Amino acid sequence: MNARGQLPVALVVSAGGAIGAAARYGAALLWPTPAGGFPWTVFLVNAAGCAVLGVVMVLLTEFRTAPNLLRPFLGTGVCGGFTTFSTYAVDTQRLLSTGHTVRGLCYFGGTLLAALAAVWAGSALTLSLVRDRAERV
Repeated sequence: MNARGQLPVALVVSAGGAIGAAARYGAALLWPTPAGGFPWTVFLVNAAGCAVLGVVMVLLTEFRTAPNLLRPFLGTGVCGGFTTFSTYAVDTQRLLSTGHTVRGLCYFGGTLLAALAAVWAGSALTLSLVRDRAERV
């Protein structure tokens, strides 16, 4: 597909990314992390975003009637803009470089485990619910 054919995808990813990033920024404003503190907001945003991504991907791959642009809008755009693994990396580096080694390592490993567990749980639960519903119909 040529670049012109990708324009609608780029536009929906951009729109979704703006929505996701604004939601993440709002969460950071509502629940700021004190200097040297555990970055709970980013931790929870990343875990929640991964769980939502698991749900979205199951729903959009199990139901073939979803519009073509919904997956890039929700998955890459909204969820990609909401989660922030670059901030996670900077927060980890900041904690480690300021002497909060245990906190930094817990954040580093805990975020990875929470993100993987969240996407697995979101997709597994959704897949189970979708299958149960399909069997009842």
